[in-house]
Amino acid sequence: MEKRVLHVGDKANYVKTITKADVYNFAAVTGDFCPIHLDEDFARNTRFGKTISHGLLVSNLLSTIMGMKLPGPGTVFIEEHVKFLLPTYPGDTIKAELELTEISEKKNSYIAGFKGYCKNQKGEVVVEAEEKQMLSKDYFVVE
Repeated sequence: MEKRVLHVGDKANYVKTITKADVYNFAAVTGDFCPIHLDEDFARNTRFGKTISHGLLVSNLLSTIMGMKLPGPGTVFIEEHVKFLLPTYPGDTIKAELELTEISEKKNSYIAGFKGYCKNQKGEVVVEAEEKQMLSKDYFVVE
């Protein structure tokens, strides 16, 4: 297997429309059945006026990028700082964007820092994040 070459400034994105099924499945996996996410009658009486997606469901689209695209397989998620800026609703199309901002070398690995954003179909930033991953030198080289 050829090693993947990484550079500070590399970018990747992932686009997904969040469905009600995604929200229900996320609730089932995590056990977070808070009615703000699942109960239309409850949510109607909140400041949002309707159900909202779990924030972590949306921010995990950045994890999808890290595990599948940038840097990709051969990494381990080690740190995350997330700000949830606006609600996301079922039916919203989210574009997650990630940029490699720093890389430091360790004995058998690299530690890579990323800045990430999730934007809705209106271009509004709904999630802002800073994340770190450990990258195996077996799979990656840094230039």
